[in-house]
Amino acid sequence: MINNRYTKISFLLVILFGIGLFYFGTDGFTAFTAETARVQQLKDDKPKFPDVTLEDSMGRKYSISEFEDKYVFITFLYTSCTTVCPELEYNMKQVYDKLPSTVKGEEIVFLSISFDPEKDTPAVLNKYKDYFKSDGETWRMARIPDKTELDSLLKAFGVIVIPDNNGTFAHNSAFYLVDKKGSLMDVMDYKKIDEAAQKVNNILERGEE
Repeated sequence: MINNRYTKISFLLVILFGIGLFYFGTDGFTAFTAETARVQQLKDDKPKFPDVTLEDSMGRKYSISEFEDKYVFITFLYTSCTTVCPELEYNMKQVYDKLPSTVKGEEIVFLSISFDPEKDTPAVLNKYKDYFKSDGETWRMARIPDKTELDSLLKAFGVIVIPDNNGTFAHNSAFYLVDKKGSLMDVMDYKKIDEAAQKVNNILERGEE
């Protein structure tokens, strides 16, 4: 009887120890998956937006400094995507619509970046933006023509893009918020539209860096 009791106590201690290790190893149970852990690491590291040249749907070329002293709300896509990208951009439009018109272009800019620059020319992006009623100014769609520069941004922001042999890509998707100094501030679930809009509104009201 005594041996059984000690066995149960020992087993319980092992379980509790394991739970403790799991808690600290997953940031308080937040990093349940590799993707969650990756996102949490991005939030902790706050990488800078690399020095790349963007080319938007109007053929204008500029760096991220174009949006100096403004927040930038970003998605990554390719226009021939028929699965997640249309939903991603539609959800982005809903976040856009939930913000006061006075802040758009003044305090925050929306930016959709294609990772398929060969196909997503300015003309293609210009047509694509109309599907989501992007105005091309306060919400811009752009590509990064230089592959090395594009890869540097995707790597910095943890965007995984895997091409196949059919001209399509497997990729992860999220909302990315860059602060006024050009650093990644937050990564948000693109399916949680109200939560993302509320978070952005709160940041704008508080003027967080």
